[in-house]
Amino acid sequence: MLNLGRYERQAYLNVAGRLTGKQKEQALAKKEAEFRELILKAYRAEPLPDTGFFHGKNSGRLVVVGPINLPVGRLFIEEVITECRKRGASRVDVLAFEFEMGLFPAVLEEAKQKGIDLSPKTIPPEVFDKRAVEKGQVRFHDVAYIEVTPRFDKKDKLTLAVELTDFSVYYSQGLVESIAAELKEGKSEVVCDAGKLIKINKDKRGVVTREVLTKKWTDWVDYWAVDFNYESRKEIIKVQRGTGLGGVQGFLPGQEPDQRELELAADDFEERWTGAYIFENEWQSFRTRQSRDLELKTASHTYDKPGRYIIAVKVIDIFGNDTMTLMPITVG
Repeated sequence: MLNLGRYERQAYLNVAGRLTGKQKEQALAKKEAEFRELILKAYRAEPLPDTGFFHGKNSGRLVVVGPINLPVGRLFIEEVITECRKRGASRVDVLAFEFEMGLFPAVLEEAKQKGIDLSPKTIPPEVFDKRAVEKGQVRFHDVAYIEVTPRFDKKDKLTLAVELTDFSVYYSQGLVESIAAELKEGKSEVVCDAGKLIKINKDKRGVVTREVLTKKWTDWVDYWAVDFNYESRKEIIKVQRGTGLGGVQGFLPGQEPDQRELELAADDFEERWTGAYIFENEWQSFRTRQSRDLELKTASHTYDKPGRYIIAVKVIDIFGNDTMTLMPITVG
């Protein structure tokens, strides 16, 4: 799976150097504007003037691009809803690289109750492929959410298993008719529509047929894994002193740093916690070409001592998109 990680985005926005605070602010604002323009082009949205909250519109829907280096959270979604109500708008797409875990489906229901059709979509790494953008081949996937249930052992208070009980997707590209029209004779393509995966076929006579490939929620799951103690291992990286997480130190191509330069460069770096944790795969189940079966309940896991733990569950869907949820539990 291809993921555009936090560090790649931070490197893109890194404006460290011999700039004053004001110059850095201006340079960063320019880069963010270029970034949004790129994303809107990939999404085939018409840009709106910079004076407003929303960044574009697409097929009668407003479009807003979330923060580049931060996950979209509840406060941002509430602001989107407020701005929609100010404008009298009822349909909006929220584009983001990351959304806070546990945000859905609650906020979608809240927006619906206020008369707003809110559609969160994940920005794919293909937005940086100029050829894919120019050809209109970039697909923005809608957000999914995971539902899991702990199954405690009745005889041992330190033992439990985790069951995957639901995986809901909001995929709805809305491109079925246009893709069917553009499809060449004798070809087929798989698209999403209203949460279903549909294979569109066009025979040599130009006759179009549709086949629904996903009939139940488990059909969307290709792989899932569990970390029974997610906060046990912090994510530590080395960054240049006095910079953000995107700060890097390097040498020009062709340069060969001597030992002294390497020692000085090493002194310029410090270890820093990113605020995130490393997902450790302690149990997994996945489909293979030979076996399409998927286990929906983990093997039993026993903790060393009583206490409160955070269980992380990661699901990778049939498109290669991963979704993760956290579940706090207390044992003992």
